[in-house]
Amino acid sequence: MELVVENYAVVERVHVRFHRGLNLLTGETGSGKSIVVDALGLLFGGRAVGDMVRSGSERARISGIFELTGDPGTRALLAEAGIETEDDELLVEREVLANGKSRAFLGSRPVTATLLRELAPALGDIHGQHDQQQLFSAAYQLATLDAFADNATLLERTASLYAEWKRVAAELEDLDRSEQEKLRLADLWNFQRREIETAGPKPGEDAELENEKRVLRNVARLQESANAAYAALYDAGDSAATQLRLALRRIEELCRIDASLEAVLEALRPAEIVVTESAGTLRDYLDRLEADPGRLEDVESRLALLDRLKRKYGATLDDVLAFLSEVSGKLDALEHASERRTELRSQAAKLEDQYRAAAAALTAARRSAAKELSTRVEKELASLALGGTRFVVEIGEAAWSAGGADRVAFLIAPNAGEEPRPLDRIASGGELSRIALALRTMLGGNGAVAANIVQRTLVFDEVDTGIGGSVAEAVGRRLKRLSAANQVLCVTHLAQVASFADHHYVVGKREIKGRTVAEVEELTPDQRTREIGRMLSGQRITPEALKHAEQLIRQSARA
Repeated sequence: MELVVENYAVVERVHVRFHRGLNLLTGETGSGKSIVVDALGLLFGGRAVGDMVRSGSERARISGIFELTGDPGTRALLAEAGIETEDDELLVEREVLANGKSRAFLGSRPVTATLLRELAPALGDIHGQHDQQQLFSAAYQLATLDAFADNATLLERTASLYAEWKRVAAELEDLDRSEQEKLRLADLWNFQRREIETAGPKPGEDAELENEKRVLRNVARLQESANAAYAALYDAGDSAATQLRLALRRIEELCRIDASLEAVLEALRPAEIVVTESAGTLRDYLDRLEADPGRLEDVESRLALLDRLKRKYGATLDDVLAFLSEVSGKLDALEHASERRTELRSQAAKLEDQYRAAAAALTAARRSAAKELSTRVEKELASLALGGTRFVVEIGEAAWSAGGADRVAFLIAPNAGEEPRPLDRIASGGELSRIALALRTMLGGNGAVAANIVQRTLVFDEVDTGIGGSVAEAVGRRLKRLSAANQVLCVTHLAQVASFADHHYVVGKREIKGRTVAEVEELTPDQRTREIGRMLSGQRITPEALKHAEQLIRQSARA
């Protein structure tokens, strides 16, 4: 992931590239370490406010380049929004104006912040500072339990049965709801069908009649022109046929003396035949051509009838015939509605029984897995300085859905004697981050992580709040383990956690032309040692602190 932050809070411009593995951000208190997290939150569809804009600037701008996974759902979401993704990278941008208004872009195309929120699970997830994008989500908690229980096969069958049941139920509901209305319309449909069938229109009939009408209205002109053409071709003394016959006789005489003109003779003989046959066609046409006022009246009446049909049922006769087919289909369906209703009810009842059985099997699998999930999460939390915390997976009934008929909620009781409560009622951002870390680590170790849970970029902020020593080392180990399959970003205050970094960044502030500016710098190995030494000893970095820093880094590398 690559991130550019401009005119945001105390940042004038920061361009930082995060790498695969574990990326740690450190810095002194108040240096602005969480600005990176907040900026990512905006790219994930977070709420924008004008206070975010750097003083004296008109707007703040955050840009991120993310690597897309192969999830077809993500590709479909982007395609539906008209976003082309020819490669595996996606540019996400957010612009915040000083008045609080904001604009979002995907692939340089304007989109809504809502779309960013929908896309966010495919890009990353932020844990910390109460910005839990998924941890509070009931859908996420349900998916987490299913991932742990490896319920993919059961989910697929349940979803398939639910979709088929919904389709049948919708058709049955439509049939029942519209029957009365269709019965009221039946008389109209019958009238329309009779009207069209009585007229009996044929495809292209109106075009043929229009041509015949033009002929009948112009008989005298046609006769005059046809007679003149016939005379010019055949009947007049100097007609084309007479002149061709004369020319042919002369050329035949020439050919008896000079055979080189045979080609001219052969070329003209077909012309004589064409002229003679064309004259015969004109003669037959003249024999048929006669004024018929009665026929003209019939043609005009028929055309008027066809025009009325087209005004009522379609712009063309093909449209009229299509309307007839549609009306006939509706009437046939109405006649067989009772049979179809019985068939649908039978299908719906059968599908309901099958869905109940599939959903019950899914519920049983979830209940069985919920106890083990609770036990394993509590064990993880104990190693993260949250010993004694109760983690409860509550399963209740819910409306039928593609995911079954269960409602899953993660409850937590941080202190003995307290009733478990929903996660979003826990005040500590650090606790939430460690709960998220425990879930992530535990699921990753289980090897049954669903595609909609694994993220490319996981961000942890305040995960080390209120801990130290061996617990901090445990947090570092779990972050390191997570980073094997995910890009992990973590803001930390502890040297024990920072020592596990694959890539270490320091966030600092300095004054430029009388203004404070925050900067982010990727550290070299020597710089990293000094930064961890600073975290151990404070502003004055002692030789002992540097040795301790080197020892921490070596130990973490062997972990």
